[in-house]
Amino acid sequence: MTSRPRIRRGVVRAAVAAVLALALTAAIGPAPAVAAPPNAVVTWNSYAQIAIWDVAQQGPHVQSRSFAMVQGAVYDAVNAISGKPYQPYLVAPAATGTESVEAAVAASAHRVLLSLFPGQSGSLQARYDQYLATIPNNPKKQAGIAIGNQTAAAMIASRQNDGAFGPQTFAVSDQPGKWRPVPPTGNDGGWVGFMKPFMIPSQSMFRTSGPNPLTSAAYAKDFNEVKQIGAFSSPTRTADQSSAAVWWHDRRLTEWEIKRQVATNKNLSNMQAARMFGMANLAEADALVACYNEKYFWNDWRPYHAIRLADTDGNPATVADPTWTPWLTTPPFPDFTSGHTCYTAATMGTLAYFFKTDNMSFSAFSPASNTTRSFTKFSQALTEVVNARVWGGIHTRHADVQGAKIGAQVTAYMIGHHFRPL
Repeated sequence: MTSRPRIRRGVVRAAVAAVLALALTAAIGPAPAVAAPPNAVVTWNSYAQIAIWDVAQQGPHVQSRSFAMVQGAVYDAVNAISGKPYQPYLVAPAATGTESVEAAVAASAHRVLLSLFPGQSGSLQARYDQYLATIPNNPKKQAGIAIGNQTAAAMIASRQNDGAFGPQTFAVSDQPGKWRPVPPTGNDGGWVGFMKPFMIPSQSMFRTSGPNPLTSAAYAKDFNEVKQIGAFSSPTRTADQSSAAVWWHDRRLTEWEIKRQVATNKNLSNMQAARMFGMANLAEADALVACYNEKYFWNDWRPYHAIRLADTDGNPATVADPTWTPWLTTPPFPDFTSGHTCYTAATMGTLAYFFKTDNMSFSAFSPASNTTRSFTKFSQALTEVVNARVWGGIHTRHADVQGAKIGAQVTAYMIGHHFRPL
């Protein structure tokens, strides 16, 4: 069990409650039924991870688009063969229901991954051929492949010229409160906030009121919290909090393992798993688009510079420490809002909605911390990541809480407009 958060529990719990209320009160449709594995959707999600992370090493703000493309295409393929029980995301190719779901999953995922990573064509083809060899050669297999190829083609076409990897960079400023790069990282990810969303109508749909004013008591409260507990040699941060900060900071996101684990433990069918992964991955991608649009709009400095340059902020309740260093390496983009809490709120809110409960036991291993952390609630995981970004010294609490709220809002929009039962 992870340690209980010790810092400003009321604020964090309020944010978590907002996330789950938005997700659960919008719930529609029956609870998923239990089916038996094996599950092609879970298998190909793990294959996608190999291409997206193990080989390509895409950062979280990049990989969210890749995973969303894969899982959206997989969802449309399985949904079509299953008789279109839910709204298609993009298309629903004509199907009789006799087509091989396994072949359709493999074809849709493979074709999207090949479009994303043409340099991996050899390994991708080998894995695809190996998987197809386990499916009997018959017309059902070929029909499944054809449907998978159609949904993949629709996804690939929909993301052409979507703004990914565009020219935008975050503005560098020497003004108090404004962002500047933190050594040794640079300036990365400005384009994410301008990329075409997968579901929400606009990147700025969930604009917040922004960071706390520099001279406010709220700003000083967050400042002094992260200054103390987020310092590299903090005397108040516990060993477990230090480990949790590293665990949540792992670029090999633990959320991947969590989603596959709950899908497997609950014996989801291919249709159920395709919908769950589609919902979670598209919500995560759009949450990051919204949060990075916030980062670009507000351009708020990180604790690293806020603390080192506190003598310029005009707040008598803050004291500068020109040698202050955070526990974790600061990412190369502004503080407000936290991309990780946006992403995790979308993940946990989607899972709570899908399973119609907050109560679920799950765990995941992080190579970065070399530890496994376990949870009994989706909200418990969200609470911890909100705290962990402060423990790591890389975010203010306000940036974390507001990020979690954006993730919840994206999830609620998705639930009301996409993946609905027909």
